Amino acid sequence: MEGVLYKWTNYLSGWQPRWFVLVGGTLSYYDSQEDAWKGCKGSIKMSVCEIQVHSSDNTRVDLIIPGEQYFYLKAINAAERQKWLVALGTAKACLTDNRTKREKELHENTEALKTKMSELRLYCDLLLQQVHKIKESSPPAASVSDADVEQENIETGTLVKSTCGTFLKTLEECMQIASKTFNSELLPQTPPSSPPVAAIKPDKVKHSNPSSHSITERKKELNNNCRSKAPFEKLSPEEQEKQSELEKPSEAGTPAADSMRGVHDGESSVNVEHTDWEECDDTPAGGSVVKLEGQSEAVSTEEPQAGCSEEKDCDILQQGVQQQDEEENVDTFFSTMGHRFSDIELEDGSGIPTEPFLESCYAIVPVLDKLGPTVFAPVKIDFVGNIKKINQKYISDPENFTTLQKIVLYEVETNMAQVRNSATEALLWLKRGLKFLKEFLAEVNNGEKNIYAALNNAYGKTLRQYHGWVVRGVFALALRAAPSYEGFAAALVSNEGDQRKAGFSKGMHRDLDVYLPAMENQLAILDAMYEEYSLESDEVV
Repeated sequence: MEGVLYKWTNYLSGWQPRWFVLVGGTLSYYDSQEDAWKGCKGSIKMSVCEIQVHSSDNTRVDLIIPGEQYFYLKAINAAERQKWLVALGTAKACLTDNRTKREKELHENTEALKTKMSELRLYCDLLLQQVHKIKESSPPAASVSDADVEQENIETGTLVKSTCGTFLKTLEECMQIASKTFNSELLPQTPPSSPPVAAIKPDKVKHSNPSSHSITERKKELNNNCRSKAPFEKLSPEEQEKQSELEKPSEAGTPAADSMRGVHDGESSVNVEHTDWEECDDTPAGGSVVKLEGQSEAVSTEEPQAGCSEEKDCDILQQGVQQQDEEENVDTFFSTMGHRFSDIELEDGSGIPTEPFLESCYAIVPVLDKLGPTVFAPVKIDFVGNIKKINQKYISDPENFTTLQKIVLYEVETNMAQVRNSATEALLWLKRGLKFLKEFLAEVNNGEKNIYAALNNAYGKTLRQYHGWVVRGVFALALRAAPSYEGFAAALVSNEGDQRKAGFSKGMHRDLDVYLPAMENQLAILDAMYEEYSLESDEVV
């Protein structure tokens, strides 16, 4: 839950409005919703604090950790306080129950682990004694038979084997108890009500496979082979003999398909059958049978035609390559978005419809998560906060605020455009954030493989001039935590592993070449409007 509560600061300032956020069992507060990206001013854990309702003021609630923290809060009205009391009480109850359950499980597992550790020490000492006994045993006397010595060795070996087996079994049980007890505590947990985050998937090692060569390489190889193949008749007798040996069928009786190695199983629906090859020509003397799906068999004449088979082979290879090229189209994040700037239809040539524009802005927010859900959280909070401000203005009068221009013009006419937290100011910062993302994606689309360099260049061109040294420092830290190109690419595909396909780069260019120009055109329209009404600001934050 989140919202505005009044917090007692001191006798000089009194009660001041603050933005409170309850998430993951922790209540945090900020100066305002817009300043949340700067970090919280303070927080308190609900699991250890006391919730006290004021006896006379029906809007007040106090959160107290005796001797440590005191939060004196007031809601706007009694109904709002009741909502907060329910949320705070529920969070405290859930955390308390979970903590009691976890503490009980931890105590039980710890005791079981101690017992197993004692058993391990016992078996370890026993095993050491048996080993020392074997080492210190004296050679058998002459009067002892070989059968008795062998029997004694077998019994000793069986005893050591049994002790080792029991030791290993107890060790495995210890590991299971330890894993169950401690691993769940060490794993990072996503707090409740937090937005879903797209995790960057690490690349998996993939061994080289001839069938995974890129379409472009295979086309070049195919064309070179077809061009460089000299006619059989023009070869010297020695070369003809060598080539005929290579084209002979193998001992397993398979057709002479050495020239067809470029086509692999599953890559082409073309089925080719050849009869035995003659050594005197490139085509079989008895004619060749080429069967295509949906067609009847076509038998060549008995008159041999040099080079005909090679041309057919090349044509079949090209058909298979073209078919695989069509199958390797890769869907990217930008082709599967629910709302895109390229889908927005402008009204009267330049009117930007409010709702589709805001939906497209929401749709691009996950790009920040893919760059780093933690380090780019301040940027995301500011970006989403500006979208919410504009949306609040829009839903206040959706019939009249159908376009962004109408919202801005209304606030200009009512002298609200320069007011803090106005929709005009929110749109100003929103378009600056969109320019940053556009420049970054343009860098990637132009071939920049260094994500840090792409982000740094985009930041220098767009947001840096509006940020003071504190915010610049925050951005610098965020940029240094940027993922690798491979990690970023892995987060932009619908299916894991698609970023390694030859069609991924082509798909990215295809989608961004449509998405970015539309985005740039709409930002240019907004820039022109802000320039016309002198709404741009050089204020540094």
